[in-house]
Amino acid sequence: MNHHTTRRALGAHILCTIAVAALGHSAAFAQQKAASAPASAAAKATQAASANPRVTLQTSMGNITMELDAAAAPKTVANIVQYVKDKHYDGTVFHRVIPGFMIQGGGFDAAMTERKTRPPVVHEGRESLAKGLKNDKYTVAMARTNDPNSGTAQFFINTVDNAFLDPTLLPDGDPVSFNFRGQPVTAPRAQALQATAGYTVFGKVIAGMDVVEKIKTVPTGNNGPHQNVPTTPVVITKAILEK
Repeated sequence: MNHHTTRRALGAHILCTIAVAALGHSAAFAQQKAASAPASAAAKATQAASANPRVTLQTSMGNITMELDAAAAPKTVANIVQYVKDKHYDGTVFHRVIPGFMIQGGGFDAAMTERKTRPPVVHEGRESLAKGLKNDKYTVAMARTNDPNSGTAQFFINTVDNAFLDPTLLPDGDPVSFNFRGQPVTAPRAQALQATAGYTVFGKVIAGMDVVEKIKTVPTGNNGPHQNVPTTPVVITKAILEK
């Protein structure tokens, strides 16, 4: 998410950018197999879910626990987990809060001093979308600038369904022709891929939704060049990797 771009400005920017340019088994065995299949499938699903790391953000307004989807966005999840291990998030704040949109954090301390980061992580928005992750309410996604491959440590939690932040899947071809929000567009493929990259969803809030609800309503204002900054800092005192 561009740190200074609102929902309406983001949509306008994208439109402007892309417009320019065994048989044989016994019956008893078959019955046994059929009976065990649902349990086996459930066990596999449980095992897959348990493999996902969980991170708890201890904040000044309560705890938020997020489950990260390593299968859908492996590089992004590894990146976030490393920042947690490095204690990068300890002492940072939710520095951008927009009602009816999202809450964003992980980049600044309470004095709005930006934290140093590692090099950006590769954008995995389309891969994540292909695995079924969308910018729905309470999902967690990577923040970034206009460059899809610019995400580092900052993330945001969607407080409503934000389908307009999802990547747009493009047909084959160069130039490529497609519909963007009901409007026909033709553009060079490389340009279209960048402009419609969307935001990588890499997890969801599984506990502390009430805390998210409280944070999204805090009073905000301007702080230097930054807008929508909570007037009373919402501090992430500690980020804990649960497993």
